[in-house]
Amino acid sequence: MRLKSCRACVPCPACGTCARKVHSRYKRRLADLLWDGVPVVIQLQTRRFFFVEPGCRRKIFTEPLPGTVARYGRRSCRLGEALRWLTLALGGRAGARLAERLGLVASRSTLLRELHHRRPVPPVEAPRVLGIDDWAWRKGHRYGTILCDLETRKVVDLLPDRDANSVAACLQQHPGTEIISRDGGGIYAEAARRAAPQAVQVADRWHLLRNLSEALCRAIAQHHRLFLQAARANRLEGPAPASPPDAPWSQRELLVQQANRQRRYERWDQVRELFLKTSASDQELARQLGIDHRTVKKFRTAEVYPEAKPRVRESIVDHHASYLDRRLKEGCRSSTRLWHELREQAFQGQRNSVSYWLQQRRSYRTRAGRPPERPALRASPRQVVWLILKAAPAAKDMLEETPCAKHLDCRGTRVTSKARSTASSSSNDKCTAEQASTSCACAC
Repeated sequence: MRLKSCRACVPCPACGTCARKVHSRYKRRLADLLWDGVPVVIQLQTRRFFFVEPGCRRKIFTEPLPGTVARYGRRSCRLGEALRWLTLALGGRAGARLAERLGLVASRSTLLRELHHRRPVPPVEAPRVLGIDDWAWRKGHRYGTILCDLETRKVVDLLPDRDANSVAACLQQHPGTEIISRDGGGIYAEAARRAAPQAVQVADRWHLLRNLSEALCRAIAQHHRLFLQAARANRLEGPAPASPPDAPWSQRELLVQQANRQRRYERWDQVRELFLKTSASDQELARQLGIDHRTVKKFRTAEVYPEAKPRVRESIVDHHASYLDRRLKEGCRSSTRLWHELREQAFQGQRNSVSYWLQQRRSYRTRAGRPPERPALRASPRQVVWLILKAAPAAKDMLEETPCAKHLDCRGTRVTSKARSTASSSSNDKCTAEQASTSCACAC
């Protein structure tokens, strides 16, 4: 496609005065967007102008074409904008792969260079509340540092390493910081004391909640044995089967179960035989057989074949089992309707969970004529902490149903109430960092 500029008057880029006298003409070759899948190349004829103005330093200038092509550019503005948006969305490598599929030939280096030159980073004002944390080039190997303005939620700077000297130099470039939110490491604390001694250092929200959950785990673990005893004794309502199901399993299920048992028995026999012959270690046997070393240890120490225990998994719907059983007796069989009714009771699960639960309940009734025995609610310290700190209304009801709540003493009750208030206050955007730190210290 051949184009040429035909403006009679062109303003000077230095002073803005129009020039009319043409010095010379030359051609530029520009890449443009595809036209119905066909690559488009623009041969643009543009001009140079003489300019004689006493107050301007320019004597000769090239005709600017804003909106068509940038200075020294070899792509049209709309093609460069498309590549920049592609780079912003996907990055260098992924953007280059997609650009090749779209017919826009550009390497990853070209995309990153185009983004860097055409979209300069705007200057950032000195933040009042600064957040410092690390980010991973590659997890477990190399880390950098990110600095964010916690009031405007914008990135202030991105450092390639996690070093106190580089962080201190960056803080000196942004004076006026009053509050610095950081993790519990000593690198950022040292950098803040060195470069911003006037700033108040506080822990960020994530580390506050992490410290709070660890303190609650330690407090609840002291009563863990009582919790397990109560969990075993506390069963959901429903008659327990006095004998195995009378109705036989389907032929397919029996064949699958027998095949799995035979394969597991052969593996146990193989582990025992290899150990008796070679007396190798568990790790060596695991490498030879391609199984986990814990499975090897279990099979090696078992004189008799250990039968696999049936796995019974709890469901989020189990907390509403009594209500669903009552609705089933009333004749309601629609999983969608039951799901909507549970949603009104602050149920957080999906419709598929209710449908699968009802399907399992119907299959057991078909086989045995009665519902299965549901597992007891688990009472691990981490799950209890999750129920305490969760902000959903249903979490409080779930915690009351858990046997752990019945065995919390007076001090544990105070810890629970303080932890709830701390979690809610730290999740509030209007809560200051000092208030969150104080409430977390009181709860812990």
